[in-house]
Amino acid sequence: MVDKIYGSMGDLKVGKYVIIEDVPCKVVSIDKSKPGKHGAAKMNVVAIGLFDNTKRSIMKPSDGDVEIPIIERKRAQIVAVTGNSAQLMDLSSYETFEVEVPDDIKSSMESGREIEYMETMGRKLLLRMRGEE
Repeated sequence: MVDKIYGSMGDLKVGKYVIIEDVPCKVVSIDKSKPGKHGAAKMNVVAIGLFDNTKRSIMKPSDGDVEIPIIERKRAQIVAVTGNSAQLMDLSSYETFEVEVPDDIKSSMESGREIEYMETMGRKLLLRMRGEE
C-alpha cells in the first residue's frame, strides 16, 4: 500500500494535507515571498499534526518537492466503547479495530452508531458521528 505521493510546494493550499517530519499534517497557513533576482519564491507552510495536534512548519522554494499523505475517509460502526478507546467495525471490509476517542465526540459515542474516520500512514483518526454536522 502506498502511504504518500510527491507534489510541489506551489500546489499546497490551506486545508490540504502535507507530511512534515514523517507526520501527516493539515495546512493552516502559507506565506509566500516574492521571487528574487537569484532564485524562486520561497514558501513557509505551517501545519498541525493530525494525530498529535503539534504545530510544524516547512520552508522550501515554491517549486520544491513535498510529500503528501494519501488519506482514505471511511465509515465504521461502533461495536463497544471502553474508557478512552472504542472498538469499531469497518462497514466495507468488516474488519474490527480499536482506536482512541477524541474528547469532542466522546459524549456521543454509543454502540450501534456510525462514525466517519480517516486512515493514513497506517493510523486511524475518528472524525465525526454520522448524521451530525
